Amino acid sequence: MRIRIVFGLKNRGAYVPFHHQFLLAQTIKGLIILGGKKEYATYTAFNFSGLKGQIKISRKGLHFFSSKVTLVFSAADKVFIDYFLEVLFAQRELMIGNLNLVPEAMEPEEPVVIADSMKFLCISPVVLLPASFNDETGKRFISPEQDEFSDLLYDSTIQRLEESGKYTPAQVAGFYKFQIVPDKDYIQRIQDSHKKFARIYPLFDADIKYEVRGYTFPFTLYAPQPVQQFIYENGLGLYCHKGFGMLDVAGQDTSKREQDMELNYA
Repeated sequence: MRIRIVFGLKNRGAYVPFHHQFLLAQTIKGLIILGGKKEYATYTAFNFSGLKGQIKISRKGLHFFSSKVTLVFSAADKVFIDYFLEVLFAQRELMIGNLNLVPEAMEPEEPVVIADSMKFLCISPVVLLPASFNDETGKRFISPEQDEFSDLLYDSTIQRLEESGKYTPAQVAGFYKFQIVPDKDYIQRIQDSHKKFARIYPLFDADIKYEVRGYTFPFTLYAPQPVQQFIYENGLGLYCHKGFGMLDVAGQDTSKREQDMELNYA
């Protein structure tokens, strides 16, 4: 289930860092704990985007000038989403970076038809490799055209499918088809304009700062429909509960969405 949370912005022109997923992750974790339900204290089966609105970029980060700011939030467990929303809307306001936000509304995302072949856009960076303290391994670059790129994402997806408990071993064993084909034209356009589709991003765990490499580019995924549906609802790759790996389905407004993606993450 994917929803769009709408906030009112009380201080237009305020900003958040260029990549602010870690701030959102800290806030979301705090709200989950604040609600008091122990069964969700270590819950990680959710995913979210960055903040969206009318923005301008400066050296400080992303300045928001719209009266409304939105956040896409997703989880397969509706009971958890209802719990999270109850806690969220009990707050009079939230501070995310320098943004003073007031929770106002929730809107369900429009349903999409998921098939065995889907073109996705990254609306938050996809992480392939785990981070480790004082180690550069998690920042290694892997070309999206290499088999290793798809293999790593396949391994993490299968592990999460198994951990969800919603699929039998026989079903999981049948999910062997998995191939990511990057949009070569987009990647070439990014490179020609001297931008990047792979960057280093901060990630915090237990108050320790790590760094990981995240990728943002359109791609076509060939995989069984249940796997595609799981990824659409739960994200792709590692650290999805920290705001990485959220995807959107490419549609008629693909050009605009890709331009937004370049602006926010390239």
